[in-house]
Amino acid sequence: MIATDADAPPSPVPPVPGSADEASRQCGEGAAAPVPASVEEAATLLADGAIAALPGWVARCVAWACERAGVTAQELSVPVRAAGLQCVAEIGPPLRELLETDVDEQQTTPLSVLRSAVRFPTEVLVDGGVPAPERDDFDASRFPDDPYGLTPASFADIDPDLGPIGIAWGAAKAFEVLQRRRTAEPARPDDAAEPARRDHTAEGQR
Repeated sequence: MIATDADAPPSPVPPVPGSADEASRQCGEGAAAPVPASVEEAATLLADGAIAALPGWVARCVAWACERAGVTAQELSVPVRAAGLQCVAEIGPPLRELLETDVDEQQTTPLSVLRSAVRFPTEVLVDGGVPAPERDDFDASRFPDDPYGLTPASFADIDPDLGPIGIAWGAAKAFEVLQRRRTAEPARPDDAAEPARRDHTAEGQR
């Protein structure tokens, strides 16, 4: 049985993924994106940052869903901690493996891997009997396994500090791919050189 807000004094809820408060906090911080020396360094920064942020993200998701449902998350503190650790154990390895894979061989994105972590706070909320909000048909069909609307839309929804790190990784990956494409392109002959020589020869023969 989850206590209602009438049974316990209200406690401040951390900024929620995707909320207006969270967006305002991110804009106010004005964090500068790190400048990695290579796509490998950027990938390591993103993997380390995301894995470290997962337990806190799980806790914020549960706190937000409870606050929205009008209940307190106090009784869920133990399962929240367990879910955070399990999330790291199950999401961390595939995330790191993906980011260590060559950019030309990556079959998915790190954000897609992180989105699969939504099941951990969801299970805590379902097991705790927290009511899920009503959802429109589009949202329900797009994220059928996310009844509480917790799926992160960006890296910054996992943690504000991941926003600039994710941007840096994306830029480093794009640069690496572009450089490889340019290197792989065959050298083009100077099409204008030969006609110019022909014109010069023809002029001398007149």
